[in-house]
Amino acid sequence: MTLVDGIFIVAVIIMSAVIHEVMHGVAAEQLGDPTARLQGRITLNPISHLDPIGSVLLPLILVLTNSSILFGWAKPVPYNPYNLRPGRFSEAIVAGAGPVSNLAIALVGGLVIRSGVLAGMESAIFIVVLVNVMLFLFNLIPIPPLDGSKVLESLLPRALSRGYTEWRMRMEFNPLLGIGLVVLFIVLLGGTFGRFIYQIAQMIAGM
Repeated sequence: MTLVDGIFIVAVIIMSAVIHEVMHGVAAEQLGDPTARLQGRITLNPISHLDPIGSVLLPLILVLTNSSILFGWAKPVPYNPYNLRPGRFSEAIVAGAGPVSNLAIALVGGLVIRSGVLAGMESAIFIVVLVNVMLFLFNLIPIPPLDGSKVLESLLPRALSRGYTEWRMRMEFNPLLGIGLVVLFIVLLGGTFGRFIYQIAQMIAGM
């Protein structure tokens, strides 16, 4: 992989992560919380969202080491759950908006590849599909602080949801523990998960 290829992949990760975060803010705004807008975070300007480690350094290291998983993150868009319209699914909608935006990008990329309207650029567009499938699936892993933890919480029966909520909140008060579990997941299942992501991306792109 050339340096130019690596820079392109990192740029795709950055912009996909930015859209992911912006959609969290858009969903929160639609549900009554203006926090993200008031802090200037509902913008596609990457400078407002870049995290030096998660947006640049880590993706670049993963790309240059040919990692089986490519991922990164932008600075989380803030929201105040107490401003959201009451409802069991309000926080889940805000959490799920980010991954769903990545799925939408992947599906659009797949349609572009299948249509042939950008003939000769299939490899570059496939990278967009692959990165966004990765962000979609990875963020739905139900380990705090990943989005999947709040989505799962809203889907569980109430008897199970209470216990899971307590566990999730304890994990969020100790984010290093959650990050440690995510890293453990990558170490133990990264190869398998990476192959699964690649297969899904190939299905979407028809390649």
